[in-house]
Amino acid sequence: MTAQHTEHPHDGPVIPMPPLTLPALRQAVATVAPGRLTEFFEDMQQVFVQAGEEDSVLPIRLFYLRWGAVVEIERHPETARRLHAAERNVDSEDPDVRARAILEAGDIVRAAHREVTAGG
Repeated sequence: MTAQHTEHPHDGPVIPMPPLTLPALRQAVATVAPGRLTEFFEDMQQVFVQAGEEDSVLPIRLFYLRWGAVVEIERHPETARRLHAAERNVDSEDPDVRARAILEAGDIVRAAHREVTAGG
């Protein structure tokens, strides 16, 4: 199963995809995944320190892409539900359930990254 984003009543986006800027991503995370705001800010701090140490903007660009993918997933409730179920099933004692969960989670995350890097 792939993570195609078909726009139907059960999985329409709850917010538009924001631009990949710090204020827009922060607001989007606050809206679609408020429980992850602390993680967002901690990641942001680490990335900006890393960027300074490396004298490179690459860590910041990767931060925007990573959190853009999080928002892309979370703004589609059915896609987010599928990802969270797969994440829980990765810990299953059943190797078939684990394997399916890993494939499902990978498909969803890769599709979100493709959407973000393609610009929507």
